[in-house]
Amino acid sequence: MTADPLAPLDLAFWNIESAGHPMHLAALGVFTAGSPSAAAHAADLLAVRAAAVPGLRMRIRDTWEPLTPRRSLSALSRRWPATGEPLTAALRRPLASAVRRSLAFGGATREPDPGFNPLNHVRLHPATADFHSAAGELMGHPLERARPPWEAHVLPGEDGARFAVLFKFHHALADGLRALTLAAALMDPTDLPTPRPRPAEPPRGLVPDVREVPGLVREALADAGRALDIGAAVARSTLDMRSSPALTCAPSGTRRTAGVVVDLDDVHRIRKSAGGTVNDVLIAVVAGALRRWLDERGDGSDGVAPRALVPVSRRRPRTAHPQGNRLSGYLIQLPVDERDPLARLTRVRTAMDRNKEAGPHRGAGAVALLAEHVPPLGHRLGGPLLGQAARLWFDVLVTSVPLPGFGLRLGGDPLGAVFPLAPLAPGHSLAVAVSTYRGRVHYGLVADGAAVEDLDRLARAVTEEVSALTVACDH
Repeated sequence: MTADPLAPLDLAFWNIESAGHPMHLAALGVFTAGSPSAAAHAADLLAVRAAAVPGLRMRIRDTWEPLTPRRSLSALSRRWPATGEPLTAALRRPLASAVRRSLAFGGATREPDPGFNPLNHVRLHPATADFHSAAGELMGHPLERARPPWEAHVLPGEDGARFAVLFKFHHALADGLRALTLAAALMDPTDLPTPRPRPAEPPRGLVPDVREVPGLVREALADAGRALDIGAAVARSTLDMRSSPALTCAPSGTRRTAGVVVDLDDVHRIRKSAGGTVNDVLIAVVAGALRRWLDERGDGSDGVAPRALVPVSRRRPRTAHPQGNRLSGYLIQLPVDERDPLARLTRVRTAMDRNKEAGPHRGAGAVALLAEHVPPLGHRLGGPLLGQAARLWFDVLVTSVPLPGFGLRLGGDPLGAVFPLAPLAPGHSLAVAVSTYRGRVHYGLVADGAAVEDLDRLARAVTEEVSALTVACDH
């Protein structure tokens, strides 16, 4: 594998990170242990298999120097122009080199780590009675930026019947789908569908064919219009802020996690009765759980409609793809202020339908697309400010992470549950991630450890909200 520059959104994630706000996503997988030594065996397997996965050998290196070698004027003059070469083609070479150098300034590359040692990334911990408590402690520690930014923590259960593995991947190394691919490569071999290869892109010169100019102009104007539309939508979204102080906090640098398991059949029964999609139901459950949680805390839910960012993947799961993040998003107001569970679901469905009609390339949730219009140096200098602005853009992250429909095993031990864990934005106290695996829905909750000491109460409220929706649909 060779070095390649980080995509704009990857670079944004890399520069947003601070010591108090690590930008890694994670998954906590819980396995049934077939023997007392299952956890130790799993740690050994992960280290051995990691050495054979090229994507796990990739580190991220900040670059202030050009990515391409400099050429002297004498070297250029000897090849400019070559015999029979048009003058315009000869001009492209030095100009293209200058453009590449300017774009590389202040950026970062993803490249193989010559000193990669998987033992630095896989750790076997002492036995624990609470996987989520251990995971919360580990989620608060940033990944080592000088080496490939991922870790696998094996957590034996005190009862000897289970063990867990916490996988952490920096968001600049992988989005949810890419992280799933890397983690799955460490599991026991399975027959996976072969990705469809991407069609090769035709080579493009610095100076376009004149016949392409009208299309390029239209594309540039469309990009500019899209950027203005997104900016205006973000500005409008701040005019109707009805959040709760419980969803914002002064950062403590600590983390808590919790997990909830819901029967997928119940979700489908709600969807068939009330309409909408499975995702609509899962988001409405978050809204109802927040209402219950706020009321139990005494914070009150009346008049509260926090803005949720719902990321949208712009890649196809079965298609081979570059390593970079390809994300947009939808921004919706969670109807926490609505008392009736079915009415909450209806409002969520209406808001999501409106977002889908507009598409993932427009609206306040598509801010991630603006990263493509910022030069690397802008990401380097503006990353910390952008991170602090997250609380002005949305109040809580609600993301869905795809998982395979077949069962996974590690060392022959089956994976019984997997809780996705999302990064927490600066100033936010809560993030929610959801995955469906083997007929069950898994909610992974991540919170600031000091701001949300009662995260287990919110987890319980998720289960209660599913029950309330099921009862409402049955009547």
